Formats: sequence, structure tokens, C-alpha cells
Amino acid sequence: MKEFEGYQYKEKGICAPQGFRANGLNCGLNPVKEKNDLCLLVSDRECDTAAVYTQNKVKGAPILITKKHLFASNGKAQAVIANSKNANTCNHDGEEKAEQMCVLAAKALGIQTEKVLVASTGVIGQVLPIEPIEAAIPELVKGLSYDGNEKAVQAIMTTDTIPKQVAVEFVAEGKTVRIGGMAKGSGMIHPNMATTLNFITTDLAITSDLIQKALQEVVAVTYNCLSIDGDTSTNDMVCVMANGMAENKKITEENQAYQMFKQGLYIVMMNLTRMLAKDGEGATKLLECICSGAPDWNTAITVAKSVIVSPLFKCAMFGEDANWGRILCAVGNAKAEFAIDLVEVKLCSSAGELLVCQDGSGVAFSEEFAQTVLKEDEIQILIDLKQGEAAATAWGCDLTYDYVKINGDYRS
Repeated sequence: MKEFEGYQYKEKGICAPQGFRANGLNCGLNPVKEKNDLCLLVSDRECDTAAVYTQNKVKGAPILITKKHLFASNGKAQAVIANSKNANTCNHDGEEKAEQMCVLAAKALGIQTEKVLVASTGVIGQVLPIEPIEAAIPELVKGLSYDGNEKAVQAIMTTDTIPKQVAVEFVAEGKTVRIGGMAKGSGMIHPNMATTLNFITTDLAITSDLIQKALQEVVAVTYNCLSIDGDTSTNDMVCVMANGMAENKKITEENQAYQMFKQGLYIVMMNLTRMLAKDGEGATKLLECICSGAPDWNTAITVAKSVIVSPLFKCAMFGEDANWGRILCAVGNAKAEFAIDLVEVKLCSSAGELLVCQDGSGVAFSEEFAQTVLKEDEIQILIDLKQGEAAATAWGCDLTYDYVKINGDYRS
């Protein structure tokens, strides 16, 4: 992971900040008993909380209930209950079940129902059975631990092959502060305001309004710059909870401490974004497209995203084929204004850097060296528009046979 001055990476993900406990277990939603399917995240103190959600017109019932609870509690929360295997979406009783999950967790924790948020992921359109969740609540609460992040992150995994979590530590106003996060997601990822399920904790004291501002700005340059397959999920959510246990003076304005928090949030979310991209369904390569030399950021990110979402380009990367024409084609499809005859394209990896296009035209290169570069599991596509100073990065993965296999029988 990239190092950032003033920030240190820590273990324990969402449990790295002070005062956060978590647990996960198998309640029976997933027939594979070795796989957790239900988790709970709880803070010792009430948290200032903010969230962003999918912009898909079809929204999972848990999102509707979470939004309702945060509105009713004026941006305060203390716990999150989440399940995998069933998205609880497009069901006539979905909101009732999502609310019931919150009621059950709140009662067991001795807190108000409105202080519990809820999330679900899995198959859409299947009725969520509440009975196994209800039966598992006592054990779920009893097993809450300040080291429970591993069990929790495993409980939100669906087609994910690896757990995704990261935490950082920094000093703000003389106080040691931590931000931790966990995420799930492998397919149906093409975000619009949020992506997958992401839960972020911090022991910083900061208002929910400022968390919301920082979250939306950081989402724009991290999660919203990620695409696996071009499909925006119905259940996407990112929530940030701050319990203030670092004992700093509460941040109420955009001062230096706020900027430190925002940078820490970026580091956590950027790393989770990379993890999500690398673990795309069936993926063998993380693809990072950096567009520089743009007249403005919007142009840069539009071009970078256009490349990352191109199926032809993604297939070429899977085949380790330096078919740069597909890259230039994707650049040209971007809905932005720039001169194509100035564009330069390079392919990079730990094996080296290869120039494939200059001034909008191809240049001679070694196919043997190109294949060496593209054999690595992390590939950078460097696009220089040579028409300004702005730059942006988008992340994605290659498109493989296994992606089709996974989604051909997803329900089973």
C-alpha cells in the first residue's frame, strides 16, 4: 500500500479506532456453515454518522430504513447490522424485515432502534427469512469483540475471494486518531454516489455534517472512479461513524484537523477501492488508468472511466495483448472535448513501461516486452492528453471467462 506522510497503516480494520466492537457468524442464510452471513458493528458511544447510497432507482429495503433512521436521529447512530446471501430487495415485506432486524439488534444492545443502521447484500427478489436472524442475535451480541473485525468482514462477503479492510492512524490537534474500514464487492459494481457495502469507523470527534461533506468529496475520487462490470447495484452504501473517543476538540469547521481527517478518509477509501477492483469477479488483474494533461478534472476522469469500462479493452488485458487501439478507441468514446491527435498512451507494470501511442498514432514496440509488462497482476494505463494540468485515476479489472461462469449461476 502506498505510504502517506503523517499516516501509519494499522491492523484490525473497523475495530482499529477506539470503542468499536464487531462480530460475525453463520445464522443459516448461507447453507455453507463455514461462511458467516450476519454481522454486527457497535460503538461504545453514540456516533455522528453520515452515509451515501446507490442512485439506482431500485433501492434495497435496508437503504430505505437506514436513511429513515439517520433522518429521525439527526445523523446519530451506534450500531450496524448487516447480512449477506439475501439482498432483501424488491420484496413486498422488505422494509418490514429490515426494520425488524434493527429492532432485534437494538433490543439486545439496549439502545434506540433509530440508532441502528441496516444493510443487506446478495440475491435480489428473494424473501428474506427473519427467523434465523432473530435466533442468532443473542449469540451475535454475546460475541462482540474489539478484535471482531475478521468475523464481521467475512459475513458481508458474497462472491468476494478475499476480505477487504484497512485502517490508518494519524495525529490531529495533539490526539491520536484512527480511521478503519471494511468493504465487500466483487461484481455489479459501477457506482453512482456509492459502491458495494462499505463501513468506516473513526474515534475522531467531528460533526455529521462535516463527515457528510468529506465523504461525498472523497467518494467522488475513489469509489465513484471504480467499475467492474458497468452495473450499479441496488444495495450500495457507504457509511462513516465517528464516536469521538480520541477526545479531540470536536471539529465543527473545515480547519486543519478536518483536512487531516479528510486525507485519512481518502487513504482508507482509496485502498478499499483498489482492493475491490483487484477482486472483481473472475479477475486476474487490477487495472489502474491514470489520465493526465487534461484541461480539467472532469475531462480527466471521464477519459479514465471510459477506458476502464470498455469490455474490449478489459478482454485485451486478460489476454495480455497490447492492443492499444482499443485504448484509444475508448478514449475517443469519452464524452469530453479534447484533441485526440495529441494523446500519448503508455502501459506500465512492475516489469517496466511501454510507450504504445504518441500524438494519437501508434509507435513501434516489442510485442515480447509488451507481453512481459502485461503478465503482471497490476497494470497501469497512462494516458497523457497534453492539453492541461488536471489528472484523475479510475480503477477496474480485466474481463475473464470466470466472470461469465460466476454470473451464469449466481443464484445457485
